[in-house]
Amino acid sequence: MRLYDTQRSGNAWKVRLLAGLVGVDLPRVTLSIDRGDLRDPAFLMRNPLGMVPVLELDDGRTISESLAILHYLAGGTPFWPAQTFAQAQVLTWLSFEQAQHMHPLAQLRLHLSLHRDRRAEDDDMVRCRAQALHALAVLDGQLARQGAHGWVATAGRPSIADVALYPYTRFASMGGIDIARFVHLPPWLARIEALPGYQPLFPGRPDLNFSTVELRE
Repeated sequence: MRLYDTQRSGNAWKVRLLAGLVGVDLPRVTLSIDRGDLRDPAFLMRNPLGMVPVLELDDGRTISESLAILHYLAGGTPFWPAQTFAQAQVLTWLSFEQAQHMHPLAQLRLHLSLHRDRRAEDDDMVRCRAQALHALAVLDGQLARQGAHGWVATAGRPSIADVALYPYTRFASMGGIDIARFVHLPPWLARIEALPGYQPLFPGRPDLNFSTVELRE
């Protein structure tokens, strides 16, 4: 298997996080947004949606969309629980991540830090900030209910719900949100980062998790 990604993609980071946590060696083909690699016909043959991540299997088949790839890689591991009710809880929080959590946080990071083409007081950024704060408050409340050592969907151990919700929560400060205002989020982030196999955004360089530039390789 190999993963097609870009350096700063939060969605691709989810996949690399899980691969590290479950001990899967996942070679990367790191594309460049700046060079326009996602519009290249060769890449579009692998994913007509023109987005990363894309997981290419050994037989040439591909899986697109981060949550689909997480589900595939988690099969047979503790990150996808065996019990049906627990699976439903994981799916609930994966749906929340896509519907309410990721978009506003990603937009704030994109426009206020990566592209810097908006101001925090612009109407669309004000709306995104309100939505992001609401989503983070919901996540914080769920962690409070799970207890000091609980995880988002499953109290006893982390699942792919934790993996999916981690990157854009970690990126919140890039959109001008102080994560410390939420009591339960910083300890949860720290516990994920302490898990064996944790992968920073840039391999071996946790100090670059908040990088705003595409590094030359």
